[in-house]
Amino acid sequence: MQRVKEKREKIYFRLMLAILALLFYLLTPLACAPTKVKIYPKETRTEKPSPAKPFSGKTYIETISGWKSYQDLVKWMETEFSFDAERYKKFKGTLPVPRTPEETFQLKSGIYIDAAEFSKKTLNQINPSYKAQTAIIVVRPNVFNHYVCAFKKNGNLFILDYGTPYKEITGVHGPYHSLDEYGRFYEKHHPMGGKIEAITYLP
Repeated sequence: MQRVKEKREKIYFRLMLAILALLFYLLTPLACAPTKVKIYPKETRTEKPSPAKPFSGKTYIETISGWKSYQDLVKWMETEFSFDAERYKKFKGTLPVPRTPEETFQLKSGIYIDAAEFSKKTLNQINPSYKAQTAIIVVRPNVFNHYVCAFKKNGNLFILDYGTPYKEITGVHGPYHSLDEYGRFYEKHHPMGGKIEAITYLP
């Protein structure tokens, strides 16, 4: 009986030694591992700030919520909006993704497609009965396209064009009965000349 007891104690002692050795093997690398500290940068700039005119503080939605007619839009375009010559040169002969109305409002500048998109969405916010649309003018042999905003008022057609460097065709034009009628005005007054091959609404 005494021998059985001693045998059990030896087995228990060996088992405890094995467990202690295993724990020592597992914990030693962790104790010796170097401490890693993740340092975050203080500031990350993704792009340079735009050299835009000072922002008035009011948002696009807040501002146009007080506009009652297309004339309020025209007044803003006449006094606040300017043609972006650098952007025009960069995308000449192409069609860039238009700026959002909010972006155009804050920058207070843009080119043909920016001004058309801004005018269209703003007019339809002011009064959906304007049924504002973007129209494309395809001119040859100069091989360039121009974009304007067309809207309806009292059954007549009006055109808003503030995305051009040419003062002769800048502004609000109308009333017309059709896009073709406006097209004849465009051909006559555009200083670069050219013949309109097509003029139609964008889908």
